[in-house]
Amino acid sequence: MLDFAELKAAFDALELQVHPVIAHASLKPFGYIPNGADTVVRAMLVSFKSVVMPAFTYRTMITPEVGPPNNGITYGAKKDLNKMAQPFTPDMPADKMMGMVPEALRNQPSAMRTPHPILSFAGIRAEKYLATQTLYEPFAPIGGLGEDDGWVVLVNVGHDVNTSIHYGEKLAGRKQFLRWAIVGDRVIECPNFPGDSSGFTAIDEYIQPDTRRVEIDSGFIQAVPLKRLFDAVGEMIKKNPFALLCQRTDCERCNAVRG
Repeated sequence: MLDFAELKAAFDALELQVHPVIAHASLKPFGYIPNGADTVVRAMLVSFKSVVMPAFTYRTMITPEVGPPNNGITYGAKKDLNKMAQPFTPDMPADKMMGMVPEALRNQPSAMRTPHPILSFAGIRAEKYLATQTLYEPFAPIGGLGEDDGWVVLVNVGHDVNTSIHYGEKLAGRKQFLRWAIVGDRVIECPNFPGDSSGFTAIDEYIQPDTRRVEIDSGFIQAVPLKRLFDAVGEMIKKNPFALLCQRTDCERCNAVRG
């Protein structure tokens, strides 16, 4: 059974105490942890300079009947989901697919959350990064972290959930998408929505020399410097315009990029 001290020791072993981080985490491989996600958040906060996590809310999204072409979406295909869509509010919980840790971070008294209706981020001691986000530049906080020698920390998860790779794709000029979300009593456009991430594991071997990894209990923690990650994404896409795309024939966003 892992406790706070063991988690802190593992995070400290990454030697990132003076760096801000963006983190993704799954607790399942660890089994029972006293106070669960809150303990993980506390360990991160004493091990890193700043902590940011995605707190995305996909249930705010609406699919219209018509829209721009080659947008990686089938218009009019999600009428039932549209009926269940909810207006974004600042206290809306992060989607369950994000895991328990982002929600535990968001609920900390000192946490700040950005107001993007789909792609919000939560963070502590991270105001300067979170303040850079706009509706048009949803991943700007990741860029800010990179400029300050930030790292991405992955707890029991791979690069297929690494949101920072999306920022690298945008820097490399990869196609972005338009999506729509409910805010109050209206629907607004949300530009620069990213592509699919399930092909991102292809970057593993490419950045292995720059990765720090710690084994802990039945799980692991790995970390990569954001600047190197962005460069690696750009290098891969320059070499192969289809790099990091998934291989599913029914993936509308990857197919739109190929198109």
